[in-house]
Amino acid sequence: MLDADFFRRWMFATTVAVDHEAARLTELDSAIGDADHGSNLQRGFAAVSQILEQESPDTPGGVLTLAGRQLISKVGGASGPLYGTLLRRTGKALGDAAEVSEADLAAALRAGVDAVAALGGAAPGDKTMLDALVPAVDALDGGDLAAARTAAEHGAEATTPLQARRGRASYLGPRSIGHQDPGATSAALLIGALAETAEGSAA
Repeated sequence: MLDADFFRRWMFATTVAVDHEAARLTELDSAIGDADHGSNLQRGFAAVSQILEQESPDTPGGVLTLAGRQLISKVGGASGPLYGTLLRRTGKALGDAAEVSEADLAAALRAGVDAVAALGGAAPGDKTMLDALVPAVDALDGGDLAAARTAAEHGAEATTPLQARRGRASYLGPRSIGHQDPGATSAALLIGALAETAEGSAA
């Protein structure tokens, strides 16, 4: 079972991963976006870690809801509302339980991903974060966090030959082809941090 401390460690691990990969995310975004994805997420998840060090929600849902609120309030552009919605909706779906199962997390994360799709009007294949998140959640349904990480990474890589149909990159039309989507790449970092946290818990 996964408790609030697990989810707090997941957010801390995501902060570290985003910090480490911020320059790469911005480089990817400079090709097909506003060249601010890395710096925006870096600032947002730093704020998430800071608030979680100051406040201690005692449920998994509380941790994710607080994290989502921070991202929405601290991050500009599209990434703040999208990631904030993902975490807040996932937290809401987890409810007030003190501990949740991996199956509970899979179902809640799917609700979060569905909320992101509705907010952005996107679907898999549109060259967005959903191209990493949807296959990750599908893999997570089987209870395998390592498989979810691999699916997210493969999903992000598979955006390279796609033409963007949503978001800032869609304005480029065919010129968006040949570039890996920064949103899908950062989504893979989030899922990777989740798998890393689970591996650390099992050690």
